[in-house]
Parts: sequence; structure tokens; C-alpha cells
Amino acid sequence: MNVYKISPIKELIGGNPYVGRGIIIGKTPDGDKAAVAYFIMGRSANSRNRIFNQIGNELYTEPFDVSKVEDPSLIIYAAIREYENNLVVTNGNQTDTVIEGLAQGLSFEESLETREFEPDGPNYTPRISGILKFNDDDFSYRMSILKSMDPNGSACARYSYSYQALKGLGHFIHTYITDGNPIPTFMGEPERVEIPADIDQFTDEIWNSLDAENRISLYVRYIDLHDLSYEDRMINKNA
Repeated sequence: MNVYKISPIKELIGGNPYVGRGIIIGKTPDGDKAAVAYFIMGRSANSRNRIFNQIGNELYTEPFDVSKVEDPSLIIYAAIREYENNLVVTNGNQTDTVIEGLAQGLSFEESLETREFEPDGPNYTPRISGILKFNDDDFSYRMSILKSMDPNGSACARYSYSYQALKGLGHFIHTYITDGNPIPTFMGEPERVEIPADIDQFTDEIWNSLDAENRISLYVRYIDLHDLSYEDRMINKNA
């Protein structure tokens, strides 16, 4: 087994009906750009009734058809926000929790100590989060997953991972292993994934590898490490 293998995204999600929501963070092969991707999938009508909307530098999930919203608490949130030299990406309203914590001088992990998995038993969807910290034409990043320790949601297990960015390497964390009832929670370390040089290639690879029935929205951002300018791509199935 090669523990240092770096897989293309299609090998990690292709043919899998349901990996839930996913975060990818890494660096392009030339070392000049940071790459961030976030996608959402959905099985229920409520989950599928969503789009991404970018407001300034921030990304939000919003209802596609407001009249059909059943429960907005777990599906409407800021997914990407900036604070000083940090970029935060998460699968829920813990984005705001991290931003508020940073403003109070707390670390990424300390901010998330106040949160746990989502209260959506029997699935108890994990909260996955990432943060990029930019400094001196480079960056480091951290990832976190908060998930239930048992089938009853009795306690929260907290895992965090810290990475120095390396050329061509990214890490991918998602909420579920595959479809099921209840849906099996992601296990193990974030997966090692290839980061292509071209943002359109990466966007197409992710979107085309996600299950066509359950994919909902995808957002990809490539950030220039010298001036922090960026280019981005967004796909909404419900557009």
C-alpha cells in the first residue's frame, strides 16, 4: 500500500452515489496558486432545493424555490468567508463560528470546540471545515471533522489535521462514505487528491465525477499566492 499516493478526484468519487458535501484544499503543481473546492449533494427534496450564490468574496447556499423550503436550519448558510489573511470553508453555519472565533483571538480548533455534528439523527451528519492561512506568498491549511461517536449521537468526536501546502497535492474530506440508511459517516484521514494546474479542468473533473442524480452545486476558487487575487467557477444544477 502506497500511503503517499495522490489520486485524481474521479478515482475518489466516481461511481459513488453519495459522498454528501465535500471540501478540497491544495496547491497547484506550479506552486503559484491555492485551490479550494466545495460541493453539495442532496437526496431529499429539501436538500436538493438549493443553489450557490456568491456575494462579494463570500459564498452562500440559498433556496432555489423559496416556496418549497421545509427546514432552512441545516441547508442555508455561508460556506466560504474571509477574515484578514484567512479563508474559511465549511459545510454549515460553523463558518460564522470560526470567523467569530478568529476575531476573538481563538484558533480554528478552539472556535470549533463550541460546535458538534448536525442534529439530524439517525445520520448525525458530520460538520467538516477547512481554513487556509496565507503568509509570505505561501499558505498552510487545516481541516476538521466533528462527528458522532455512536449511533445515538451521545457524544462528539473531534478530529483536526494540519498541512503545509505542497505542489500538486490537495486533501479531500467529505461527510459520507456512500449512500445508506443511515448514511455511513466519513472515516479516516482526509484523502490525498491531485490538484490540476487548470481551474476549468478541475471543475469539470469534480462535477462530472459526482453522481448526476444527487449532485447539486459546486464552487471552485484558485487564489494567486503573490497578490491573493483569484478566479473562480460555480455550477448550480438548479440554475
